[in-house]
Amino acid sequence: MTHVIITGGSSGIGLAVASIYAARGARLSLVARSRDLLEKAAQKLVAEHGLEAGAVRIEAADVSKGEEIEAAVFRCVDAFGPCDVLVTSAGVVEPAPFEAMQGAAFHRQMETNFSGTVHAVRAVYPDMKNRRRGHILMVSSGAGLIGIYGYTAYCASKFALNGFAQALRSEAHAHNVGISICFPPDTETPQFKRELAARPVEASVIMGTVRPWTAEAVARKIVKGIDRRRFEIYFGAALYLLGRFGPAVRPFLNWWFDRAIARNSGL
Repeated sequence: MTHVIITGGSSGIGLAVASIYAARGARLSLVARSRDLLEKAAQKLVAEHGLEAGAVRIEAADVSKGEEIEAAVFRCVDAFGPCDVLVTSAGVVEPAPFEAMQGAAFHRQMETNFSGTVHAVRAVYPDMKNRRRGHILMVSSGAGLIGIYGYTAYCASKFALNGFAQALRSEAHAHNVGISICFPPDTETPQFKRELAARPVEASVIMGTVRPWTAEAVARKIVKGIDRRRFEIYFGAALYLLGRFGPAVRPFLNWWFDRAIARNSGL
């Protein structure tokens, strides 16, 4: 039976991915900081998919703390067996202009979004490599493809994740371990609501009023990408073009962003 471990699995994209695998009869391990939210997520999955209560394991852990997340993952493996699929969807975004952002907030985003993924991967990769079986999916963002006003820390963490995924893919390929990275657009999640409340006006001008994707739609595309062992998973034509032809289109986008901000500020 497939064992799927999901960080950030208590809500949003992570929980939506868990729901798809629950429908397939997989054993699920959900990891997140809040035990209360994890318990609610597990109850939701059990009720919606008619699972046995023991089919969903929860572990409260902070992915930014290496020893903590590795211990949580090892407990999941002890309970359900080796990890077949790891989805790292735990993340945090705290938008603010760079000079207004506290150092702790910048550090928190780097440690959660980038280092948190590295910690989770480190916990499962050696065993996947030895078994020559497994797949790792890292959730990045459209902000991992181009810099956005007010998102210096978030963009930095997601750009770093892209480099990590590319390098790890080159190492994992010979051992039959699949590596994927996805670049979702704005997605309807609890965190997105908090992000909008803090999003600088300039960022809103740049990003426009495009309707966000649902977490369920993003999850379906993620799981489809894992099934097909795709390395890069894009959402919509704009992000696909940016991901595939970034160096060519980025100067135009930067010019357009600068013009949009200037018009809005009256410069």
